[in-house]
Amino acid sequence: MAEAPPVRVIRLDRPEKANALSAELVESLIAQVQDAHASGAAVIAFRGEGRNLSAGFDFGGYQDQPEEALVARFVRIETLLQAVASSPALTVAFAHGRNFGAGADLFAACKWRVAAPGATFRMPGLAFGLVLGTRRFAALVGREPARAILETLSTFDARQALEMGFATAVAEPPEWEALLDAASTTVANLGPGREALYRVLASPTDAEDMRDLVRSASVPGLKDRIASYLARG
Repeated sequence: MAEAPPVRVIRLDRPEKANALSAELVESLIAQVQDAHASGAAVIAFRGEGRNLSAGFDFGGYQDQPEEALVARFVRIETLLQAVASSPALTVAFAHGRNFGAGADLFAACKWRVAAPGATFRMPGLAFGLVLGTRRFAALVGREPARAILETLSTFDARQALEMGFATAVAEPPEWEALLDAASTTVANLGPGREALYRVLASPTDAEDMRDLVRSASVPGLKDRIASYLARG
């Protein structure tokens, strides 16, 4: 029997803010992913404390930040997403509750994507002109379904996520530990072929994704676009 590989569980732990991605939380997640890689973790799992995985970008206090600081924050989120998407580990995301924007993008960046039956997802970034995670989403669900969802800012549920390929499984939270064990068994059985497999399958569009993000976020008036989006609810 193959030896159980090292597993790292990374928890988004801002339940009072619906695990919204503050600058500090993003830096912590990047550091934890880097540390997991350095320590040889073969499985990296993401879970959210409280009522969801993540509500996405934390808009708190954005009015007081220079636009270049906001752009830098989005760049660091894309850096996190690329580190997860290109990870040599089997990455697993467990989503429950309502998940928005960059929180849904973090889910999409993982190889195994498990949604609780009541989970929902929405990607509203284009409403304020931000291109983040768009190619990754289209690669999972197809160009036309992605276009239809993104241009209407639609919310979709766990069943729809599974049907379109955005989620790889739907399971109640009590079942998640068994799925994490299954992930561990999977990489143990892959053995030395794991890293080669994930390297070959990694997205070749990282540079384009970062370029498009920076172009979209750095158009003057970002704060005004965010304000307009938030006012619409």
